[in-house]
Amino acid sequence: MKTALITGATSGIGKSTAYEFSKHNINLILCGRRQERLDQLQSELNKTVKVHTLCFDVRNKESVFKSIDTLPQEFASIDILVNNAGNAHGLDPIQTGSLDDWDAMLDINVKGLLYVSKAVIPKMISQKSGHIINIGSIAGKEVYPNGNVYCASKHAVDAINKGMQIDLNQYGIRVGAIHPGLVATEFSNVRFKGDDKRADTVYDGFDPLRPEDIADIIAFVVTRPYHVNIADLVVFPTAQANSTIVNKSL
Repeated sequence: MKTALITGATSGIGKSTAYEFSKHNINLILCGRRQERLDQLQSELNKTVKVHTLCFDVRNKESVFKSIDTLPQEFASIDILVNNAGNAHGLDPIQTGSLDDWDAMLDINVKGLLYVSKAVIPKMISQKSGHIINIGSIAGKEVYPNGNVYCASKHAVDAINKGMQIDLNQYGIRVGAIHPGLVATEFSNVRFKGDDKRADTVYDGFDPLRPEDIADIIAFVVTRPYHVNIADLVVFPTAQANSTIVNKSL
């Protein structure tokens, strides 16, 4: 059985991916900041697969490396890494943007992804195998009004993904990114700092993607024959054409 490490596993795409992987008999290392949610997931999923939880914030470099270094032997060999942890904070023009929001997005979306990857990649190199899935965004393919720093962070994920593909090719490690459009998760609630009413309007009038849709795609990607690597994939709901064009009559 393979073992997957998933960051941001306590909600949204990460949580759905954990459930989907369990259907494929993939053992799980679930990472997140909320221990109570990790405990609940472990209780539910360890009925079908082995589950280990790690509670840390990907922004904390020391915590990332210390946590991953403490993995018990049965979870020490990581076959799949899903770099899912990420957030958007605020939706402001560059001239009025919050420095704290900028720091949070760059620390989580870029540096956090790098820290976790740096901790896991040596294990994959020693195995001469592995699969890294980086969860990007359509914001990494284009820039939309008031998206500035968030888009920059996801453009960085796109570039890091391509760099990983080049650097890890010699070790037989597969690397790919999935870039979703509008997915109905807690994403907008975080972006709008708990303003649920404003967050809910983001998905009004059309059928957005669900976390389960992306989880299903991730499972498809990691279960391809090893000579197949899906390197870069953009996924929209049918109603969406790009970051700013959404058909709300469907």
